[in-house]
Amino acid sequence: MVHTSLDVVDEKISAMGKALVDQRELYLGLLYPTEDYKVYGYVTNSKVKFVMVVDSSNTALRDNEIRSVSAGDWRTTPGWWMFRKLHNSYTDVMCNPFYNPGDRIQSRAFDNMVMSMMIQVC
Repeated sequence: MVHTSLDVVDEKISAMGKALVDQRELYLGLLYPTEDYKVYGYVTNSKVKFVMVVDSSNTALRDNEIRSVSAGDWRTTPGWWMFRKLHNSYTDVMCNPFYNPGDRIQSRAFDNMVMSMMIQVC
């Protein structure tokens, strides 16, 4: 399911062409819905791909709540922070001078952020 979603990400990036280069980040929206899960995508300007798999029965999250910032008062939207927070934490890991790009991420702060995100969503 995630591999298929990555193919969809590549297709959307190819379709966007140079428009992707001009944007700071790109929320791709719903990539691959199934009966049990919904898969959402997000790509940064450096072409780092984030894929999020959400249980379809989770009615607390809608498409506009998954994206980085929704319309209106973003602080009151339950899922406003999901991709944005994941992106920011990933950036913090990459900026660590002791991290070697390509190595497994072994950051307690990153793990705690992901776990807290999962707990709040479930």
